[in-house]
Amino acid sequence: MDAFYASVELLRYPELRGQPVVIGGGSRHQPEPGADGKLQFHKLRDYVGRGVVTTSTYEARALGVFSAMGMMKAAKLAPDAILLPTDFESYRHYSRLFKSAVAGIAPLIEDRGIDEIYIDLSEHAEETRPLAQRIKDAVRAATGLSCSIGIAPNKLLAKICSELDKPDGVTLISAADIPTRIWPLAARKVNGIGPKAAEKLTALGLHTIGDLAAADPALLQDHFGRTYSEWLMRISHGQDERPVVTSSETKSISRESTFERDLHAKLDRDTLTPIFTDLCVRLAGDLQRKGYVGRTIGIKLKFADFRGVTRDLTLPDATDDAATIRQAAGECLRRVSLDRRLRLLGVRVTALSRKELADNGTTLAQGELFGEE
Repeated sequence: MDAFYASVELLRYPELRGQPVVIGGGSRHQPEPGADGKLQFHKLRDYVGRGVVTTSTYEARALGVFSAMGMMKAAKLAPDAILLPTDFESYRHYSRLFKSAVAGIAPLIEDRGIDEIYIDLSEHAEETRPLAQRIKDAVRAATGLSCSIGIAPNKLLAKICSELDKPDGVTLISAADIPTRIWPLAARKVNGIGPKAAEKLTALGLHTIGDLAAADPALLQDHFGRTYSEWLMRISHGQDERPVVTSSETKSISRESTFERDLHAKLDRDTLTPIFTDLCVRLAGDLQRKGYVGRTIGIKLKFADFRGVTRDLTLPDATDDAATIRQAAGECLRRVSLDRRLRLLGVRVTALSRKELADNGTTLAQGELFGEE
């Protein structure tokens, strides 16, 4: 999907089309009606905190603002960009719509997250480009949004070429196109070459995928080890044997919150307690919606010095109940010395198993926990 979160927001606020828009503000950055009745939007220059950009429109990207960038840094690059809060419930809704639209045409789908899928088209007799256009049309009809499709002999190449003609593109390549379409691209365009590996490759004078393809295998092995160097050589020649995996089991489900200021467990108990409760409620909702129950409840804490700690508790019976999750997570918290300020709090459930979805109607009191003696 093209700039997915931002595109969903533009459905809600069509007057922002063509403008630089950044998604990632907290709830206090909701647009508000002005004196003239028109919505007044917050500007990125007004942001104070240490949040990160969730996504941005292509106009904001042209100014250098990309996902995972610190909001304060983004504000320096694009101070007049519009700032909107995230709305993950809406994004999940449109994600379900687009995937359902695709499944109606090509059901062999590997889900790769909220805005991306792989599709196996090998059994379709229809010509590939018209089929891709039919998929794009179905997605737009279902969501009002555009997507970009990369069509290639394998997942590696399809992933790369899906980015080549964004937004609203269809890119079709074969093995014969690798020297002209793939080799000139930067090595970091390959999913699996991260920032550290890209930095090492640059230091070796290997900037593009084509440079990798022409590199001495011994040089790569000396610097990256046998397994990773062999993978680098394979992907540089467009080789990928991974199948489209149409089913998988979730291993864990979690919710976490990064605070805009460091919070102390005792001094900020009134702030932390409802955040903790809300994480447990939302986590239980995730389990119920996805049809899972879990036996192991855990917490994740990150302190002001960026040091982290985790604790887990395994229950006798699997659960998707918010009150049970909160009680177990609370027991985990009591096993941590909460004498330092926190920057992040998370709750997770593992040891998952399937369960028929049921609305248990759980209500959950806030209770007390943080700062208890």
